[in-house]
Amino acid sequence: MNYDEKIQRAETIIESLEQAEALSMAEYKSKAAEAAALLKECKEEIGKIEL
Repeated sequence: MNYDEKIQRAETIIESLEQAEALSMAEYKSKAAEAAALLKECKEEIGKIEL
């Protein structure tokens, strides 16, 4: 998954969490962890960019 795909997936997950009413706590935590991991990977990619 490239940077843009990771950002898009994280945004999709975050939007679904904001609108979710019927998620169990386990599902919520799983999705939140996935989004956090994706955003961490994106941050690391940005940190590797040399200006």
